[in-house]
Amino acid sequence: MLGYYVLVFVISWGGFLFAGGSGIFAGSGWQTDPRFQIAVLAMLAGPPIAGVVSTAIFSGKKGLRDLFSRLLKWRVSIRWYMVALLIAPLLQAVVLIALSLISTEYLPAIVKAGDKVTLIVLGVVVGIIGGFVEELGWTGFAIPRLRLRYSVFTTGIIVGILWGVWHLLQMIWVGRTSAEAIPLALFLIQYFFCAIAQLTAFRILMVWIYDRSESLLMLLLMHASYIFSTLFVLAPPITGRAFLTYTWVFTAVLWAVVVVILLNRGSLERETIGRTR
Repeated sequence: MLGYYVLVFVISWGGFLFAGGSGIFAGSGWQTDPRFQIAVLAMLAGPPIAGVVSTAIFSGKKGLRDLFSRLLKWRVSIRWYMVALLIAPLLQAVVLIALSLISTEYLPAIVKAGDKVTLIVLGVVVGIIGGFVEELGWTGFAIPRLRLRYSVFTTGIIVGILWGVWHLLQMIWVGRTSAEAIPLALFLIQYFFCAIAQLTAFRILMVWIYDRSESLLMLLLMHASYIFSTLFVLAPPITGRAFLTYTWVFTAVLWAVVVVILLNRGSLERETIGRTR
């Protein structure tokens, strides 16, 4: 497992710095600097390459066949499709609608967008691509092996924290142009720790759903839904204090859902742990 994560970070951070490092240090705007998009594409190469290579090394052809069979597994109860696809956008919509009662700047992006169709299409395309390449690693390789030893909750914590840290360079670049009047160091610290907390909560929910479906396709769609809503269709174009407020509230709501599941079911677990691979 350690080798997998080392490979992920070497490829992703190495690629990000090679493609866009000068832009990070120059503090150029991520929205307009073409190096940012190239750097993100380079970063995305880490999880799938590390996932497929690690699977081949540790499990051989049988492991690769299993990986792609889980990717094609679509016969899952409709309720899990509903949960996977709707949990992120519904929770985010509730948070934004509640905050918009305080200020209209929190209205979802789709409400203010001039070209709504393009925004939706872009969210779908980027969501599916991002979900596919990332989950080939996180869920394709790491999660099933961690579940052999750890609970759903602990697996989600481990993968979620590392998933959050994996975004560090991207967050530094975005944060440098989003702090507004907040001192940059203070903004980046809050942004970084809140992002880790948010991604960890969501990853726990993802592991919970994977534990019941054993479908990599399901996790791809859930990840795509998260990207679709949080980065495109619902994400309001806000910065500074407003951005941190929204991010912390959304994070708190995600953790509240995790706690409710724990309390209602007594545990996130099924009867058995780690049946795979």
